[in-house]
Amino acid sequence: MTNDEVKILQSQALRVREHIIRMSGNGGCFIGASLSCADLTVYLYNKFLNTTKENLQDPNRDYLFLSKGHDVPALYGTFVELGWLEKERLKNHLKTNDHIYWHPNRNIPGIEFHSGSLGHLLSVSLGVAIDCKLQKQNNKVVTIVGDGELNEGSNWEALLVANAHKVDNLCIVVDRNAFQANIQTEDLIPLEPLEKKFEAFGCSVKRINGHDFKEMDKVFSAFPFEKNKVSVVIADTVRGKGLPSIEKRADRWFVNFKDEEVEALLKELHGVAKAELTSETLTVR
Repeated sequence: MTNDEVKILQSQALRVREHIIRMSGNGGCFIGASLSCADLTVYLYNKFLNTTKENLQDPNRDYLFLSKGHDVPALYGTFVELGWLEKERLKNHLKTNDHIYWHPNRNIPGIEFHSGSLGHLLSVSLGVAIDCKLQKQNNKVVTIVGDGELNEGSNWEALLVANAHKVDNLCIVVDRNAFQANIQTEDLIPLEPLEKKFEAFGCSVKRINGHDFKEMDKVFSAFPFEKNKVSVVIADTVRGKGLPSIEKRADRWFVNFKDEEVEALLKELHGVAKAELTSETLTVR
C-alpha cells in the first residue's frame, strides 16, 4: 500500500468519525466503540471485501457481519463515504420515519443481518461461510466482534464447528479496545492470552494495530492465513480514537451529547480546540 493510498483511507476514516460524532447527539450512540472500529470498517470495505453498491444482492459478493452491533455508527458512516447511504439520512437517527437506530437494521442496504444481542453473529456468519463452500463459491466472510463479546460461550462453540468443518473462508476481526461497556475487559473477565485461546480452538491468528492501514493491508492480503483454518485478526484499538478527551474512558461508553458538545468534539477531532468532558458537561478551551 502506498503512502498516497494510506492518506486517502485516513481522510475517509476522519469523515467517518465526523459522522459518528454527529450521531452522538439527539438521542446518542455508543461513541467509544464506534470510534475504535472506524479504521477497520474503512479498510475492509475499501481494500479487502468484494462488496460494492452494485453487487449488494449478488450471491458471489463478500460478506461483513457486524456482531458488535452497537458500533453501527461506524458502519453507517462508512456506507455514506462509499455512496451507499445518503448523508442526510444520518440525521434521521432514532426517528420513527427511518430505520437508522442504535443497532444494524437489514432495511439499510449493506446490512447483512440484524445484530445487537452480543455473541450470535459469529454463528450466523459461520452458516453463511459453510453455505458458500457448499455452493463452491469463493466468498470471503468477515465477522467483526467485540473483545468483551468474547465472554459469550456461543462464539467458542461456533469456532469448534468452524474448525471441524475446515471453514477457511471465514475471518474473525476482534476490535480489541480493552473495554466492555463501562469496565475494562481485564478487570472483569480477563481475555489474555487471547492469541493462544484462539489457537487452542484451531484458528490461525495474527495481531495488528487496528489503526494502522499498512499493517492491516499486510495481514489481510495474506488471507486465508492457513488452509483449512479460520483466520483471526486481533486488532488492538483505542476506545474513543480521535478524541483525546474521551479516549480510554469507561464512562464514555454510551453518550447523548448536546449540540454545542457535538460541535466542540468536531473541533477537537480536527485539532482546532481541546475539549474537556466532565461528568456534567463539556467545555472548550
